[in-house]
Amino acid sequence: MKAIQVYDVLRKPIITEKSTILQSGGKYAFEVAKAANKTQIKDAVEKAFKVTVISVNVMVIKGKLRRVGRGITLTPSKKKAIVTLKAGDKIEMVEGV
Repeated sequence: MKAIQVYDVLRKPIITEKSTILQSGGKYAFEVAKAANKTQIKDAVEKAFKVTVISVNVMVIKGKLRRVGRGITLTPSKKKAIVTLKAGDKIEMVEGV
């Protein structure tokens, strides 16, 4: 089995209304690789943003059925992680937008 690299773990930050509300409490949401586990996600966030991670919550979002013409397709499933940081730590993603 191939080892996953630190910077391959984090795909992109999730910036929605709900996730920006979570940021005020020190929680940040990321889309992560499907093969990544909690410890790999914690290490990746700590190395990429120079912060201290307290906890990581992970969820798998299953793909939805979508109609395309007469056919039905399935959108790809994703893995999402909500990372809680130590009080006082902050990730500067898109502040003030």
